[in-house]
Amino acid sequence: MIKTIVWGENVHEQKNKIVADIYPDGMHNHIAAALNNDPEISATTAVLQDPEHGLTEERLADTDVLIWWGHAAHGDVSDEIVERVCERVWSGMGMIFLHSAHFAKPFKRLMGAPCNLTWREAGERERLWVTSRNHPITTGIPDSFELENEEMYGEPFGVPEPLETVFISWFQGGEVFRSGLTYKRGAGNIFYFRPGHETYPTYHNETVQRVIANGVKWAYNPQPRVADPNAAPNVPVDQAPEKIEERGPRLHKAGEEGYR
Repeated sequence: MIKTIVWGENVHEQKNKIVADIYPDGMHNHIAAALNNDPEISATTAVLQDPEHGLTEERLADTDVLIWWGHAAHGDVSDEIVERVCERVWSGMGMIFLHSAHFAKPFKRLMGAPCNLTWREAGERERLWVTSRNHPITTGIPDSFELENEEMYGEPFGVPEPLETVFISWFQGGEVFRSGLTYKRGAGNIFYFRPGHETYPTYHNETVQRVIANGVKWAYNPQPRVADPNAAPNVPVDQAPEKIEERGPRLHKAGEEGYR
């Protein structure tokens, strides 16, 4: 089983009746319930309001894939937890960012970019096109599918060039957007998937649910985690793979730790 945490900001559900009516148990619980219909995935949830945002060292160490949805309270996420999450990704944990999580602290940290875009909240039609038919994330997905009401995100999208572009969206107002992007950061796989504005029932859509489940399976890395992704050890001359002689001046004493 792929151990998955669905992390939700859990703010709109508490303050907005429209969102609460669409997701009475919260978006995070709704997404997790859909994932748990897949026999290969075991999904639990965590929210912003939990101690340590529900992402303790112990829990993350036992997590294969973390899904993140945020919007109204990006700034309320602890920088300590952000760094903890990023280190787990560098160590090999998979991560999926949904919709407005393009502005979440962990996404911006991992991308090293502004992650900005244009947007419009008009409930317009969105058509998503598969741009990589053979990609595992597109398994069981038609060449295109439509969402009747969504928030528009438009290019340019201020992110690094992705490893792969899996989906491109067209919106009723004419804009286009790279709606499914994959990245590799350290040993971790990252998938960004655009749909999911809180005032529309996007996560009730079976095709959207299938994409997220496929994303979990793609992001999962079965290899053992890297013990310390920040380690930069010195390799002494006598431990070099090939025999060499020391010929130049030395800044650090033998065995002394230095920064690289």
